[in-house]
Amino acid sequence: MDYEYAPLRLPSNVDRLTAAAQLAIQAEFSGWELARVQLYRDGSRKVMLRRKVRDTPQPGLSI
Repeated sequence: MDYEYAPLRLPSNVDRLTAAAQLAIQAEFSGWELARVQLYRDGSRKVMLRRKVRDTPQPGLSI
């Protein structure tokens, strides 16, 4: 199965609840799923989203 990936960097001022809500919206409407999260010492997060590659165009990332 082929996937396309979208890396995101969430700053330290974005709390966990807000980040979860943003990612849930992307999952619901654009088909993205969480592939990986890295938490850095400064409190920022690197999030990797993925979704299956399809023949039809899909909505982009809107965070």
